[in-house]
Amino acid sequence: MKDISKETIIAMDKVPRLNLINSCTGYKSTNLIATQSIDGQSNVAIFSSVTHLGSDPALIGFIMRPTTVPRDTYKNIKETGYFSINHVTVDMIEDAHHTSANYDLGVSEFDKTNLKEEYKKGIATPFVKGSPVQLYCKYVNEYYIQENDTIHIIASIERLFFDEELQHEDGWLQLDKGKVVTVNGLDGYCLPKLVDRFQYARKDQPTKSFF
Repeated sequence: MKDISKETIIAMDKVPRLNLINSCTGYKSTNLIATQSIDGQSNVAIFSSVTHLGSDPALIGFIMRPTTVPRDTYKNIKETGYFSINHVTVDMIEDAHHTSANYDLGVSEFDKTNLKEEYKKGIATPFVKGSPVQLYCKYVNEYYIQENDTIHIIASIERLFFDEELQHEDGWLQLDKGKVVTVNGLDGYCLPKLVDRFQYARKDQPTKSFF
């Protein structure tokens, strides 16, 4: 097994270091965060840092990269207080990845890709049409991470939309039925397949499968 020290990592060229460190932690969620500015300009960008923070209350978090350059997603969330999280499917990956391109402030990635805006009754924030799981979220708080100049955004889930065929009787969503992808590193998109699902683990008892 290869052994790489912290000193070697620091000395690496930027791109190999980015690829190595972004992929070594494992598969990550792949989501499109859609927002709208105070004057009605839409925006969509890919994020691989969306995480579950709790179910009661229902909270999520994601990491915003340094705001030393203009970032529409952050600006729009701060202006309006709302955004949507949209799962990426295998059919969306090319366009979803393209939203990471560095367009000028105010340019909508919806206009630069085949991704389409979708609006729900009574909600001004756009969603991504065709996404099988969509979360309507409200900004709650943020925490500055001084170690790498990023921001941890905390938000509540205000509304949840999903294709009904994904849900099991106990509430669980089987995402592989919706062809939801994950990302390995910065640019390696993968299509997961359910292997097994286990019941709540209890000490000194055998692990039991649902199947």
